[in-house]
Formats: sequence, structure tokens, C-alpha cells
Amino acid sequence: MSTENNSDIREFREWKYRFRPATVSPSRLLVLLHGWTGDENSMWIFARKLPEKSAILAPRALYVAPEGGYTWRVMSLESRGLPLVDDLLLSAEALISFIDDWSQTVGVSTNQIDLVGFSQGAALSYTLALLHPERVRAIAALSGFMPGNAEDLFASQPLAGKRVYISHGRHDNIIPVEQARKCVGLLEDSGAQVTYCESDGGHKVSADCFISLADFFR
Repeated sequence: MSTENNSDIREFREWKYRFRPATVSPSRLLVLLHGWTGDENSMWIFARKLPEKSAILAPRALYVAPEGGYTWRVMSLESRGLPLVDDLLLSAEALISFIDDWSQTVGVSTNQIDLVGFSQGAALSYTLALLHPERVRAIAALSGFMPGNAEDLFASQPLAGKRVYISHGRHDNIIPVEQARKCVGLLEDSGAQVTYCESDGGHKVSADCFISLADFFR
């Protein structure tokens, strides 16, 4: 997603993030997770359309990407191609700890959170839900993929009953649409309730899928 310039960037310990409080209390926390080379601004366009009853947090990944921007995986000579669950494990655990500690300073409940991830952020969303199924209520995976070796975590069906929204473009030349279709099958087989929006676009969210994403969380 394109980066939107904004000076409203906050800091908590080593994390940088954007935050929009909810208009009601108690509120549910919705976390926006950017993709490869993104930052805390990359996903903020979605905040305009998502329900105001949700508090929205958009954190910046902790690792610097060689191409510029930030990434959710530790980079090395071996870290090429789509990441495995193990590649995202450090970010997943660090993010949960950050959310728990930070939420106490703003008075937002994080017993169950919603996740919206784009591309690599979608893979991190799946990882978080598989590792901490009790903490995640719903997931939206946009132009994303299931991280490698994730199938091993489905054995106990931790995502049974979870609501999952998936959108993907048929002409995505970065993450092929077959990745999304594979996710749909894997999630439905595990008992998740999947809403799927496929468009003629590329590595982005189409206007129609944008609308159905907002409806999913409304």
C-alpha cells in the first residue's frame, strides 16, 4: 500500500505507531499490520472506513527492510522468498507483548483483538491467530498468504469458528492469487468462517473488496 504522510506518530518503548481511539466504550481493538517495506502509515487509509466503535492501532514493524521501509521478519542472507512461521515468530510474540503493555496506558481491552494485514502483514495475522487463537476474534488478510509450515499448526484446529476475510487480485504479480485460494480451502477445512473477495486487480485492494471489508467488520 502507498504510504500516507502524517505527523501523528506516537511512540511506546521501541515501537512507533498510529492510534485512533474508539467513539464508544468499551471498545474492541483492531490492529492494522502493514506489508513488506511499509510502515505505520501504509494501512491508515483503511481506518477511514472501518467502524468508529473500534479503536485502531497501526504499529511499525521493528526490522528495517534492505529496500527501505520495515519488515516483520529478521533479515539475513537466507531470508528470501515467502517467510515461514518461524521467520515471523519473534514479531508475533513481540507484538502481543507490546499490545498488552501499551493497552494499559490507553485503557483499551485487548482480551480479543481484530487483525487486518496486508501481504506480509496478512501472514503475520495468520501467525498470531494460530499461535494465540484465544486472543484473536477476526482476521482480514489482504493480498496475503499463509506462512510456510503453518499447516502444522492447524492440527488442533485453533481457527475453528474464527471469522476470516480474504481479498486478492487475480493479476497480483507479487503474491499469486493461488495463495489466497489455498488459504480459503485450508481455513474452511479447519472450520473457519471465510468471506472471500477476488477482483481483477493486482497487489492491492479493489474498490469492491474495500467495501466488503468494511461490511465484514461492521
